[in-house]
Amino acid sequence: MPVANDAPGVDIEGTDADAESGDLPINELFQSLQGEGRLAGVPSVFVRTSGCNLRCWFCDSYHTSWEPTHDWFTVDDVIAAIEEYDANHVVLTGGEPLIHDSSEDLLARLADQGYHTTVETNGTVVPDAPIDLASVSPKLASSTPTAERDPDGDGEWADRHEERRLDVPTLADLVETYDTQLKFVVTGREDMAEIERLVEQLRDTASTRVRDDDVLLMPEGQTRDQLEATRKTVADLAVEYGYRYTPRLHVDLWNDAPGT
Repeated sequence: MPVANDAPGVDIEGTDADAESGDLPINELFQSLQGEGRLAGVPSVFVRTSGCNLRCWFCDSYHTSWEPTHDWFTVDDVIAAIEEYDANHVVLTGGEPLIHDSSEDLLARLADQGYHTTVETNGTVVPDAPIDLASVSPKLASSTPTAERDPDGDGEWADRHEERRLDVPTLADLVETYDTQLKFVVTGREDMAEIERLVEQLRDTASTRVRDDDVLLMPEGQTRDQLEATRKTVADLAVEYGYRYTPRLHVDLWNDAPGT
């Protein structure tokens, strides 16, 4: 059920204030292989919501953030669409899915039906909902859409993004509440100092242990060619720092095709 219709009723923050109560803005819903993280390779149904509270310049889901497009679906509709696939794993992703209140209802329903749920989140919102794996991708300074890197303007989002991109107490709450993987998009060696500082801050703040195995380094790149330029550097950094390397299997297999 791929969907990507224009939706002028949604504001740039991507909230669902203009939708009927209980609806979710769905950009895509499809089955594929989980491409990233500790569950890479697992057949999963992906539910991609539209709308985000951040604006990473390298966002690989452009039509959920910079130009949000979607159709509105009730939670019942989403559940029915998921049930059409033969998969036990569901990945709720975005955009930032946790800015939508109805995502909590969806996660509760999926848990009741026995699905394993992964939520791909930027780590700025703690939900009141069951999650089997919180795949938290804290946004580094290299993600900020400065004027020279803004894909859609002259850096108008830079200040808002910079103010919101990291919230250590919220990250600590997520780590304490859920089984969590910390997945960093790495653009180069210059990102490592910030990653090291953030991991240390989390270890000082959270009551739950943050292991090196919980920290995943992922090469930045939306296409095979872009990954080719970054993957070896990031793999070498994972070896050097003792963190885990994660591939982007969906890009390796299908390049930047939608619905993968």
